[in-house]
Amino acid sequence: MRINKFLAEQGVASRRGSDQLIFEGRVKINGRLAVAGDNVEPSDTVELDGKILSHKVKYEYYLLNKPKGYVCTVSDEKDRKTVMQLLPEGAGRVYPVGRLDYETEGLLILTNDGDLAYRLTAPQNEIPKTYLVKIEGTIALSELNRLRSGVEIEKGVVTKKCKINIVETDKNFTKLHVVLTEGKNREIRKMFEVIGKHITFLKRIKIGDLTLSGLDRGKVRKLTPEEIYYLQNL
Repeated sequence: MRINKFLAEQGVASRRGSDQLIFEGRVKINGRLAVAGDNVEPSDTVELDGKILSHKVKYEYYLLNKPKGYVCTVSDEKDRKTVMQLLPEGAGRVYPVGRLDYETEGLLILTNDGDLAYRLTAPQNEIPKTYLVKIEGTIALSELNRLRSGVEIEKGVVTKKCKINIVETDKNFTKLHVVLTEGKNREIRKMFEVIGKHITFLKRIKIGDLTLSGLDRGKVRKLTPEEIYYLQNL
């Protein structure tokens, strides 16, 4: 097993974060400094900051209904509130799977299962994620079809085809369901900016068929074994 994957499964950090720990010289394998790309065997002794890490991992899985005003990081250099502050006392060293931006609400998974985190976020797996979007005013069919076909949100960056359907509309606002299979930074907000529409509310409501199941805003619960199995086999 690659050292960064081993560290991720320990709940130390994401794989990228684990690579940074290795780069900083904080990780040792059998007494020597680890380097990126090292493999770890069950018989190896792995240390982080001088503390020996166990090869036995207890995975934890949480489902959070993220409110706006929180960032999806373990810590924040701007001292903003993080989603970690919403976890129950006694929760293990888990980390967010993917990100919802500061103003976006909704379904967020936190775990120390690095394989599951990778499965849900790797672009090639095309895991569908559904969002409720509210915009000011109305939207034309031609604009919907343009978004469905993919638009250039940055120079050379074009979104994949996606599903978009109107769920409610009047002259003042329109609510839509948007289903993406990728996760570019602030992708939905940038998509609607391209057609001149301002988003007033954005919430992720589903990953695959997993929903918030009545979970109140700001609340968290453990995933059930059935939900874990479902996500592992998406």
